[in-house]
Amino acid sequence: MFEYAGKIAAEFWATVAEMSPYLLFGFFVAGLLSVLVSQSFVERHLGGRGPWPLLKASVFGVPLPLCSCGVIPVSMSLHRHGASKGATVAFLLSTPQTGVDSIFVTLSLLGPVFAVFRPLAAFATGMIGGGLVDALTDRPSGENGQGETCTEECCQAEGKTTRFSRGMKYGFVTLPRDIGKAMLVGIAVAALISAFVPNNYFADKLGKGIFAMVVMMFLGIPVYVCATASVPVAAALIFTGGLSPGAALVFLMTGPATNAASFATIWKTLGRKTALVYIATVGVCALASGLLLDYFAAGVEFEVVARPGWMLPSEVKHMAAVVLLVVLGYAILSKAVFKRDEHKQSAAQSGS
Repeated sequence: MFEYAGKIAAEFWATVAEMSPYLLFGFFVAGLLSVLVSQSFVERHLGGRGPWPLLKASVFGVPLPLCSCGVIPVSMSLHRHGASKGATVAFLLSTPQTGVDSIFVTLSLLGPVFAVFRPLAAFATGMIGGGLVDALTDRPSGENGQGETCTEECCQAEGKTTRFSRGMKYGFVTLPRDIGKAMLVGIAVAALISAFVPNNYFADKLGKGIFAMVVMMFLGIPVYVCATASVPVAAALIFTGGLSPGAALVFLMTGPATNAASFATIWKTLGRKTALVYIATVGVCALASGLLLDYFAAGVEFEVVARPGWMLPSEVKHMAAVVLLVVLGYAILSKAVFKRDEHKQSAAQSGS
């Protein structure tokens, strides 16, 4: 028992140390993006039909660090302010699959091939899904492509604090608050897989072909897992369980892109046909991307394909791991305190 506990703890710390320098840098870049690319700017460019709104929506979506639940209110706001259904779906498909933070974590745990292939697959999924929605659905009269402009209150708020400090608060407080618990759970699951699952277990049970990808697709579609938290799980499935790179990619695409809540919201707000196109696009594009990745990786030792070609000093990794755990701990605790204070305030208002 103590032997397994020690192995789980060692695997957990090793994963945190490996990903923390890249994730901290991802948080920094995400914070900069949050102030450099405003929502009103995005909204102005996503109206109308044709390839350009789809291209812009997919490109905007790839680096944004939003999960499959967090992207729903943003995309609905885009749609209300004039984004077409196609552009909205392109944004819905490309955004949750990846983000600047998950790209850096993918680089640290799965290497440059995955780090490049994953955002390209997300971009292609957005373009294909958005194009299908534009082709198969009618355009409502409200899709005029007009965005918001900055209000007087917004401009006054801009003067009260610097954009950089707001960006860093988003990158190192708000974003970790949103994904912190899910990411720690993902790392814990990866540690459990590494400790308890025999080597090549999934390769022996599922094989290396399309069947394993279909299993990963049906596993990933209904569950909620954020793009960053899914990476350590996928790494453990590959390097311990022997899952093929393509099957792991299917999980990395379907898990973050879909869950029951997001599908129900899309069904209600954008319509049944759009929701069905959305879910079908995720499944088909994930399988196609998985097959394509396995084709490229065929005949190559994936340890060579997946692992980065450089190593950071272990001291840097361990120091970054401590900083990351402090950031996540503060974010999670502050979220709990905020919810407690909010509950007390609502209770006091209802009692008065």
